[in-house]
Amino acid sequence: MLGGFVGVLGLSAIAGILVTATVTPAIAVSGYAASSALDTFDNMPSFLQIDPLMLPTEIYRKDSAGNDVLMAQFYDQNRIPVTWDQVNPVMFDAIIASEDKKFYTHGGVDLVGTVSALVGNAASGSNRGGSSITQQYVKNVLQQNCESEATNDEQVKACFTSTTVATGSAGYQRKLQEMRYAIQLEKQSSKDEILLGYLNITNFGGTVYGIGAAAQRYFSTDAASLTIAQAATIAGMVQEPNTYRLDRPEGSTTNSAGEAVNGEADGYKLTLDRRNYVLGRMLDDGKISQAEYDEAKATPITPAITTRDQGCKIASGAEFFCEYVVSIIKTDPSFGDTAEARAANLRRGGMKIYTTLNADLQQTALDAISIVPASRPDIDLGASGVQVEVGTGRILSMVQNRPYSALGDDSGTVTPVNYNVREANGGGGHSAGSTYKVFSLINWLEQGHSVNEAINGRVGVKKVINCDGQIQTVTTANGRDDAVGNFENNSGYTGTIYNFTRDSLNSGFIAMAEKISVCTTNQVAMKLGVMRSDGTPLDQVPPGSLNSPNQAYNVLGDAAVAPLDMAAAYASIAANGILCRPKSIDMALDMNGNDITPQTSCERVMSEGVAATAAYTLVGVMSGTGSGARIGDGTPVFGKTGIHEYEQTWMDGASTKVATVVWVGNVKGHAKLDQFRNSGYQLSRIRNGIWPKMQGAANAIYGGDAFPAPDPNLTKQVLTTLPSVIGMPVDQAQQTLQAAGFDVTVGDAVDGAEAAGTVTRQEPGAGRVAAGTMVTIYPSNGQGVAVPGVSGTPLEAQAALRGAGFGNITLQCTEQDSATSPTVTGTNPAAGTVVSRSAPITITYQAKKCL
Repeated sequence: MLGGFVGVLGLSAIAGILVTATVTPAIAVSGYAASSALDTFDNMPSFLQIDPLMLPTEIYRKDSAGNDVLMAQFYDQNRIPVTWDQVNPVMFDAIIASEDKKFYTHGGVDLVGTVSALVGNAASGSNRGGSSITQQYVKNVLQQNCESEATNDEQVKACFTSTTVATGSAGYQRKLQEMRYAIQLEKQSSKDEILLGYLNITNFGGTVYGIGAAAQRYFSTDAASLTIAQAATIAGMVQEPNTYRLDRPEGSTTNSAGEAVNGEADGYKLTLDRRNYVLGRMLDDGKISQAEYDEAKATPITPAITTRDQGCKIASGAEFFCEYVVSIIKTDPSFGDTAEARAANLRRGGMKIYTTLNADLQQTALDAISIVPASRPDIDLGASGVQVEVGTGRILSMVQNRPYSALGDDSGTVTPVNYNVREANGGGGHSAGSTYKVFSLINWLEQGHSVNEAINGRVGVKKVINCDGQIQTVTTANGRDDAVGNFENNSGYTGTIYNFTRDSLNSGFIAMAEKISVCTTNQVAMKLGVMRSDGTPLDQVPPGSLNSPNQAYNVLGDAAVAPLDMAAAYASIAANGILCRPKSIDMALDMNGNDITPQTSCERVMSEGVAATAAYTLVGVMSGTGSGARIGDGTPVFGKTGIHEYEQTWMDGASTKVATVVWVGNVKGHAKLDQFRNSGYQLSRIRNGIWPKMQGAANAIYGGDAFPAPDPNLTKQVLTTLPSVIGMPVDQAQQTLQAAGFDVTVGDAVDGAEAAGTVTRQEPGAGRVAAGTMVTIYPSNGQGVAVPGVSGTPLEAQAALRGAGFGNITLQCTEQDSATSPTVTGTNPAAGTVVSRSAPITITYQAKKCL
């Protein structure tokens, strides 16, 4: 013990000599030991790198008046930096009285205090105490610099250990290094700068750092408004911040008996005693008068705690949008080169993030989505709505039916899952149903087909090309689990793609896939920014996927996708073919005010002609399956409905200014939406109570223009060859015409020379006609006779007709001067016309004089 004590005294003496020599070089230092020690100390690093303070990141949104309001904040250290003028001078007096009464007179190190502490620590085994404010500031800077690079709690603890509680000789080495930094710092910075830096960086208990946050946390005030008693209380905390903190009314620590102390019950006695000590020092130093001392000492400690909440839970009504913004901050390289750097920047980087959310649209969307309950006992029901600005991709609203909770709960009444976005952004997708047909429509147009081209969309067997190049046979039929059916058991028809889209005809879109492959349709969706919600490409079948044998169903929207992706895709149609990636951040600034806004891209993904024709076709939907979502405000809109297996229902659409997407469906499970009702709607149609309100609000704010005229080449009527089926049995004639892409009706049987049941007439006749023309065929009743050709005299013609079985014969004469004798010119009906034997036949003839 004696040897160790003498060693410490020697180190202390050397430290004193070194410090003295460095602070006051004029003092002569003689002897080899002193000279060697001086060299060692002088060679220690002297420049202290003072990294920026760890500051909260703040995320803002606009209010209805257009003002930026705080939406959420994130921090590891609750800190509110202040300037010199923002601090009551009594706070400076209090901290100096408490920690370093010689602060304004020493050169960075209090020699007497330091040596005394070193001697005391040798006896007690401690390494604390005796530091000047400058040294304490150095220690805080070193710790903060270390913690700013930490990525987990263990690393944070290691930073504390390395800068605060090192033992043995390492502790003395640390103290010497602090001294070296402190001395140099005093040469570079003013006393006021050091004092203010110390008050902004030091810990005041828990996550409270800096005088600004301490004043707010413990007394609900600012640093400029602190009273003498409050200033002394806060100044006293720095010695044992977690012991003297005032936000634990049950007690901030325990005594030797394990009992909670320093809480409301004992009047925060430990903190009170420390405060009174500081007041006494302030009185002794002449910083306060006796009267001020007496008044402050008589004042009980009465905390007024302000909780500075953080996280997206404070983004009232926009929690899921907030979480989406956070996911962008955590993944976009604009906020750091690595995931660790981005996460640290969020909580320590002091960024200011200004978002795209529109307050009025967000509130309208919240009101609209509220018709879908957060929970039901009979179905795990979810709903969401999202809006993006056409031409920019700015996200204007993002809502869902279930309230936000970072952890969720077992009951499912709250959730952390964002139903609008991909899994990577904290969400999960849903089968898009018929809203996905828009990609078949665009694919059809891009391959040069017209929306007025007609094909056979009747239920039946179709052959489509899979992504692996194989031909897949698909049966379209209603009422069968192993086949693709149509909405409300529609049997389908031969018709145009315009009508297929208007009526959302499944069998029609499967028929389109016979001409345009499934993969090319999926690739169109990807080109428009849509992927599976797990991020995998739509044109690749995931290993082990249940969809692998049913790739044809992709065109009907069986893949789970994110509503936000669909909103951007529909917005690209409204933007004349320009896709703008979804954007949630208008501006991002780092702590120094530098612009670090992530750059989102806009690019052409389809021609203007294709976009205009797609919009034209989708406008038609609003008089078809989308009629229940019509708004009636005069603003042109287009849309597309979607139902997948009655488990998910969608409405996607846009004006020329804003796109809106609404989804309602099973979060888990396979309950059929048409079996439930809510708010007066069948759940499969409850979208019609949400989408018009959201889109209507957007129309009221942003307006909307007429959509461009469609491309004439993509809307032209397509002619095709109509075959003749005269003489065919009715069944064969129907099959022949349907296979050629025509719808067929069978008229009543007519007189015909052919056998009964054989087609004797078709309207229109064979030739080039518009694709999809309705053809009517007339079967023969087997009782018809062809009118024979007649000539000669009227009597000879009458004889010929009676010989063919006709008995209802009349004559019609026309006088002709050149006629030498009565001559037959024809019959009505004409020769060759098939009529019944009882049909009236008129013989026409010419004579010089008709009798």
